Parts: sequence; C-alpha cells; structure tokens
Amino acid sequence: MSALVNALISVLLANNVYLLLLLPAVAAVALAFARGYRLSSRLNMAASGLTFLTALTLFAGQQATDRYFLVDDLNIVFVVLNTFVAFTTSVFSAGYIARELETGHLTQTHLRFYHTLYQALLGAMNLAFVANNIGLMWVAIEVATLTTVLMVGIYRTDRSLEAAWKYFILGSVGIALALFGTILIYMAARPVIGEGLNGMVWTVLISRVADFDPALLNLAFVFLLLGYGTKVGLAPMYAWLPDAHAEGPTPISAILSGSLLNVALYAVLRFKLLMAANSNAIAPGPLMAALGLLSLVFAGFMLYRRSDIKRMFAYSSIEHMGIIAFAFGMGGALANFAGLLHMTMHSLTKSAIFFAVGQIAQAKGTKKIADIRGLTVTHPFLGWGLVVAMAALAGMPPTGVFTSEFLIVSSTIARAPLLALPLVIGLLVAFGALMWRLHGFAFGEPTENVAPVKASSLPLAAHLALVLVAGLYLPQPLVLWFQHVAAMLG
Repeated sequence: MSALVNALISVLLANNVYLLLLLPAVAAVALAFARGYRLSSRLNMAASGLTFLTALTLFAGQQATDRYFLVDDLNIVFVVLNTFVAFTTSVFSAGYIARELETGHLTQTHLRFYHTLYQALLGAMNLAFVANNIGLMWVAIEVATLTTVLMVGIYRTDRSLEAAWKYFILGSVGIALALFGTILIYMAARPVIGEGLNGMVWTVLISRVADFDPALLNLAFVFLLLGYGTKVGLAPMYAWLPDAHAEGPTPISAILSGSLLNVALYAVLRFKLLMAANSNAIAPGPLMAALGLLSLVFAGFMLYRRSDIKRMFAYSSIEHMGIIAFAFGMGGALANFAGLLHMTMHSLTKSAIFFAVGQIAQAKGTKKIADIRGLTVTHPFLGWGLVVAMAALAGMPPTGVFTSEFLIVSSTIARAPLLALPLVIGLLVAFGALMWRLHGFAFGEPTENVAPVKASSLPLAAHLALVLVAGLYLPQPLVLWFQHVAAMLG
C-alpha cells in the first residue's frame, strides 16, 4: 500500500505543472454542463482547491524546464499566491452568487457561464506563469483578458456592458503593444539564435541575450512595459481598471486585484531580467520606477474623489501596483524582497477588502460611499474586518503591508534619497484618504440594511489573519525563499 502511495506521489510531483493546467480545463468543461447552484458552486470550489494543493507541490517537486514550460523559484511564488486567492475567492463566491441569484441579478444560465469562465481564467493565469515560451505567455494573458472581459459584463446592464467594452478596447491595445514587443524580442534573437521556436524560449533567450542588438531590445522593452503595464494598471494606462471593478461581480474584483494584475507584472519582470542581462541595453529599472511613482501619487489623490466604494478600491489597486513597480524598478536585494512581500500582502489584503465590500454592498443595497456608514454597529464582524483590512491597506502596523512599505522606503532612502520624497508623499496622501473614508464606513451614523449577509466570512478572516501574522513574524523558510528570488531579480 505504501509503495502505491509513494508511486502516486511521484507521478503527481512529476506532472504537477500539467495538472495546474488540466484541472481548471476539465473543471471548466464540467461546469459548462452542470445544473443547479449547489452543484456548480461546490465543483468550482473543489476544482480551485485541488489546483491550489497542486501548486503547493511545486515546492517539493523537481523544478523542470522544457521548450514550453518552466518552473523556477520566481514563478512558484506567483503560482501559489494566484491559486490561493482563486481558491478563497471561490469559497466567498459561492454565497455571494447565491444572493445574486435570489435577487434576479443573475440567472442559472449566467451561473454556468460564470463558473466556466472562472476556471478558464484560473487555467489561463497558471499557463502565463509557467510558460517558458514568451509567445505562449502572451497568448495566456490574452485569454485571461478576454475571459475577464466577459465576466465584467455578465450582469448585462448598460453600465456593465460599457465597462466590459472599455476593458476590451484598452486591454486589446495593451496586449497589441505587448505582442509587438514580443515580436521585436524575436527579431533581436533571430541573428544570434536563428529562426524557429528557440527564438521564443525564455531560458534560451536569457542565456544568449548578451549578444542581441541592444537597439531592438530597448524598443521592445518600451512596447512591453506599455503593453503589459496597461494590464498591471499603471498610470497613465489604467483607465479600464476602475470601471471593471465597479461594474463586474465582486468576486471578479477580488481576482482582478489579487491575481490578474500580478500576471502582467510577472511578464514585465521576466523581460526586465532579459534587459538586465545585456550590458548595452537601457536599464529597465528607472522606467518602472517612474511609472510606479506616477501611479502611486496619481491614485493617492484620486482616492479622495470617488463616490463608489468599489471604484475607490480600484484606485487603491493602482496605487499599490505603483508601489510594487517602483520597488522592482529600484532593484537590489532589499527593494526586490520588499516588492515581493508587498505584492503578496496587497493580493491578500485587497481580495479581503472585496470580500467585505461584496457583502456590504448586498446588505446595504448600494455601492455609494455616502450610503454605507456605521458598519461596526449594523454588521460588527464585517465592520471591524473592514477596519483591519483598510488599516492594513493604509500601511499601519503591525501588518505585513507596513513591513513591506517600511522596507521600500528604507531602501529608497539608502540608495536614492531624492526619490524618497515623492514616495512618502504618495503614501501619506493615500493614507489620509483611506482613514477619512474608513471613519464614515465604520463609525458614521448607521444606515439601513435591505438584505441579509449570505457569503462565507472564512475567506475574509483567513486573509486578514495572514496579513496580521506577516506583520509580526515571517517564517524563516519564506524569508530565505524571497531572498533567493530577490537575488534572481537583480
């Protein structure tokens, strides 16, 4: 019996990359034909949970590389975080979507469509992370884009369709720019590597990039940064993101901020490594740092002018992706470590906030900030959960976000003191906006409820617990892992 178990474990570890892609694909097909809310929601949770467990096996499995797939220390971080957020969001989604069915906002047909696309999105994001072929990675990100476009417009209202169309247009422009940058990378590689598939294989490219034409590399990175930067939500290419958050289902807002933005960020980091390996090419760091600072300061001021709660937190995502891009743009062991930690903390915190916001909007029957007040009185758990989540998002101690922001500011002061001024100003501006909004949400005069809360609170509690624990203690294996990845990023 033990021999059989060991054999099964060996097979699993040897094929875990394929399972990361196969499980969502099979689940998507099954969910397309599933009937009934109870069956489809449970199948969606089970498939997402199995995919997360498979992602965890990447830590134990042998890191393999071929012409199509790559598993290394960098993408394991992204895959595990992505599948964890997808799993917890599927648990939250079960109760949330049930309420949408009861109110008539969604139908059974919409439900099958929603769950099928959910698994297709999860599979596409996993493919983007593990692809060793830069063309295959582009295709995966394009599939993820088209999938989320359909999910944003699932309510079929005028505003949701407008948001989906805007997302489609701007996302397509970004993806087209990224495609052109990918083609330029191939053109730079062809004189050195030759024609064929090897000119698109990342591990081959990184080993020979020192001999590539730096002029073509420079032009390619500009297109890649603008193209994938659109998907990251960096200013000034952010315009699709607030509408997509505001009009799409709240679980998709959690996935957008907690997972999908990281997919495009991962692509930028891969190409940043290529640029850094060619001594004659431009340094990619200053471009990333500049866009990051612009996004941080711009989004910080925009937080004061939002009247829709989901739209406000969409601008918060722009702010935090700016912080992350700035950290990776600065580079170096400490800044890269802080960028990885901040990315992880932001994914957990922002998805937790959308878990709370989704239930709050259903309970109050509105997304208007002016009509959501006194939550600690009307919904104590949600109210205090939102207090903790927004305090974490603002960077207050003792949370993981405080730790990562402290490290980013510290590394900036040590290496580029002049850049620390706009960085700190942006952080303080955003802090003020979040604290101002939080006071009304939590402690203002309570407003009337129109519906009971049905979604599970476990995902919210789990995410907040991880964010709080990370602010107090980071396990040594995690620290060593992030340090190793930070060294990889240069």
